[in-house]
Amino acid sequence: EPPIELSLANFWPATHFLNTEQVPTWIADMEAASNGRVKITNYDGGTLLKGPETYDGVVKDVADIGVSVFAYTRGRFPLLEAWELPGITYANATTAAVVAWEGYKKFKPAELNDTKVLYLFATGPGHMWTKKPVRTLEDLQGMRIRATGLSAKSLEILGAVPEAMSQGESTEALMKGVVDGNLSPLETLLGFKQAEYVDYLTMTPFIYNTVFFCVMNLEKWNSLPPEVQQAFDQANEKWAEKAGKIWDSHMQEGLDYGVKDNGLEVIKLSADEAARWKALLAPLHDAYIEDMNAKGLPGKEALDWVLDAGEKYSQQYGD
Repeated sequence: EPPIELSLANFWPATHFLNTEQVPTWIADMEAASNGRVKITNYDGGTLLKGPETYDGVVKDVADIGVSVFAYTRGRFPLLEAWELPGITYANATTAAVVAWEGYKKFKPAELNDTKVLYLFATGPGHMWTKKPVRTLEDLQGMRIRATGLSAKSLEILGAVPEAMSQGESTEALMKGVVDGNLSPLETLLGFKQAEYVDYLTMTPFIYNTVFFCVMNLEKWNSLPPEVQQAFDQANEKWAEKAGKIWDSHMQEGLDYGVKDNGLEVIKLSADEAARWKALLAPLHDAYIEDMNAKGLPGKEALDWVLDAGEKYSQQYGD
């Protein structure tokens, strides 16, 4: 009997560790779990679907499986924004990934009901790299910084001009001077070679976290034999933590590439300066709850849970 052929779309470049390590390992796990009854072909670099198109492209069956970023389509996944609000503590990518996955299972957001969610993962804390130094709020005013989702809203509140684009687009934008910087996880300095186009790295772990998805077309999922579905579910239960550990292993590589190989100057905000930034961002929590109440969604319950889970899993998975 020939295997069931499935396509997987993602926007990361072929050389990125998501495509050299994470996706191939995941594919091997799924094919093994199904005893060879499924064969998955990876289409990387946005060749099948660009980052912002991926989720709806899977819904429309352009690809059977898609891996991308919720924040690329802000407003499309309202309840999930709780996991990306500034001021939430995640020790690392593994913490953030497990919180995302456990939260998904707890709340089962209706906004994801049009696909089969296979697993979720996350970046953990992100930071800002720029062409000019950012040591204070005053330095940030008017700077064009690439950001997506709630990170873009955070930067706007802080006085920057957020520019929404995918990571692949942001590398070219940095190279051409279209943007002055980027707010992202450290791995991007190496994974997308962005360290080559900036000079300064400001550590801002309280602003950024992004959650990624791996989802499957619902009709395609429903067409799989029940035993294959069960095998996928069992294998994917471990994948939030697995993916988080892969991302954590590459964060230090990105930092080393930026600082040691490309000479980026690392800037750490003083305690007083960080407090200024956090004070401006604090109202975003109340605004999120208000917005969710208006939509009839359990925003306060979700945010309270994320805050507690962030602390709990940071203790479990932190250094």
